[in-house]
Amino acid sequence: MAIPPRTTTPSVYRQYGQQHPVQRVGPNVTDDYERWYTEATPSNRMVLSIRSGINSEIAWALDRLYRLCANDQFILKTIPGLTDALFEWPEWYATEGYLVAEQHRLFAMPDAEHRKRRHALESIFILRNSATNEPNAHELANHSRTLPLLFNTLTNLAPDTDMNAEFVLNAMELLQAISLGVILPDPASNKKDPLPTLLQIAGYSSNRSLIISALTLLAQLFSNIQNTRRLDSNSPALAASIRYLPLFVDRALVDASLNYLYAHLSHPPMVKAFLHHPLMPSTLRVLVSFLLSEQVEETVKLDISAVTRAIPATTVVIPVHDLTKEELETLVPMPEPQRCYEWMKIMFVATPDGELTQVDFWTLYKDAFTPFADRYPVLVASDVIKNVNVVFPQAQAMVLPGPPQRFVVRGVDRRKNTEAAPRFKCLWERFQCSAPPFEAPGELYDHLLEHLESSEDPEPPCLWASCPLPSTPKQRLQPHLLTHLSSSQPPAKHPSQDDTITVTADGESYPFTDPTKRRPPPPRQTNICYTRPVADPPSAALTALLIIRILFRSSFVATTDTAPRVDGEHFGFPGVVEDDGDDDVVDDIWSELEGERRGRRAFVGVKRMMEDVRMKDETLMSWIVEMVYAAYDGLFRS
Repeated sequence: MAIPPRTTTPSVYRQYGQQHPVQRVGPNVTDDYERWYTEATPSNRMVLSIRSGINSEIAWALDRLYRLCANDQFILKTIPGLTDALFEWPEWYATEGYLVAEQHRLFAMPDAEHRKRRHALESIFILRNSATNEPNAHELANHSRTLPLLFNTLTNLAPDTDMNAEFVLNAMELLQAISLGVILPDPASNKKDPLPTLLQIAGYSSNRSLIISALTLLAQLFSNIQNTRRLDSNSPALAASIRYLPLFVDRALVDASLNYLYAHLSHPPMVKAFLHHPLMPSTLRVLVSFLLSEQVEETVKLDISAVTRAIPATTVVIPVHDLTKEELETLVPMPEPQRCYEWMKIMFVATPDGELTQVDFWTLYKDAFTPFADRYPVLVASDVIKNVNVVFPQAQAMVLPGPPQRFVVRGVDRRKNTEAAPRFKCLWERFQCSAPPFEAPGELYDHLLEHLESSEDPEPPCLWASCPLPSTPKQRLQPHLLTHLSSSQPPAKHPSQDDTITVTADGESYPFTDPTKRRPPPPRQTNICYTRPVADPPSAALTALLIIRILFRSSFVATTDTAPRVDGEHFGFPGVVEDDGDDDVVDDIWSELEGERRGRRAFVGVKRMMEDVRMKDETLMSWIVEMVYAAYDGLFRS
């Protein structure tokens, strides 16, 4: 794992005020100024200065290396002897110098030891920064003095003391850079073992930088399969990772905790043991919460509205013209077809967009003149339709395809009465009632009842205007009359109600012939709003997802894998666990089954949260869907 270079001045320069070095000035960047100090020769001035034993020369060389070590072009092996020279003071401090520092914990160290400690801090700092460059990391990983130095540091030095904290931190970060091939020693051997110190730092230290570095280093060490034998289900590092995991605001600490959890739980025995951990359900909930906190979503608004028309909710209906008594008396005695021509001129007007059915044409003509057919003959229906083109040359009788077919006359429409009729005018006797307009609907209704009572027919038709209601008993006709009366005041409208009515784009015109049979219009505006992930989750969220996936696979393992057994006397029935006398084996099997049940219950507890997780990557999202479905299935299996 690559570690970023640190440019912070070692803390030795911030301690012991009486020994502060002078403020460093910026480097000289003129052409070829640094070349002489980086020449790949044994007589390189920096190497000679470090080995000179002269404090001013050593300080100058370390200061120069401090400026160069973070440069990608700085390669340790190109300067012969430099790496060995940089090991001298850190090795002294890791084996002897720390004892001197402990003896002078309350007072300043002697000048000679203080200078050595300062050189040790600067040297290990330079080695640490140099290791961020891959060639230098490879050089240090294969150097015979690297691991002894680091193991001595992590074994001998107390990490939480102010004197040692920075030195230990640089040592751990240097070990991170070369950890790929590091094998931890067997605890039964007498070799220096850094693991106890790393676990102590991760589990009990109060120094945030040390905790992050220790957790990160442990995760890298346990990523090596040869080091997994040192894993412990009760590790202090595991407890620390769980403890720091909810601190989402501290991203560096959460990343280190996630990396260690992943390395720890990637080992099958450890994840089986973790299913019995009392904090396992809450840890799973925190991991899912972290996924939710890291996902970046955008709101998508999709308009699926159909094409509609909006018409005013209140419409002034202009009544069509009906023959007055005077007009009818004038037309009846006329000879045909002159009477038909004049009747059409009175009843209809030319309208390019107008349309009437041929049945309506014939019905209006028949209703007007059939009562007088015994004295004045009437035309047949076909002649009436033919006469339309005589009166209105632009009109055209046609058949519109169906189903069903419609026989219409296009180009004409009913004539409208341009003068507005009084609101409460009686239109009985087909507009022929001579009563003056009334002041209120109640008065008009009483007047209509008088018309009804004066009729001798027990089942008279409705004679209001052009109402088509046929013969109806008077008892039922009375409430029908109310449908022809307008209210004296419009009905109250809800504040949220619009002033328009939505109808289908291709529906019939308004007002409707039969409002109860009109096709329901679609909503005026229909939008679907949903969220979708903008990008793939960051690396920390992916690590959390992998941990959740490990717990899922361990909780929902197939029960058929429990104990199939095939031999001469058994057929290997899946799921059958036989007591063969080995109590430890049976106990282990039942312990695993109980862990799986606990894991399934934990996933059932977070299934609602996981339903809100969104991943842009289809494969990752399929993991989430699989776990949610399995959690619902686990609801019944638990």
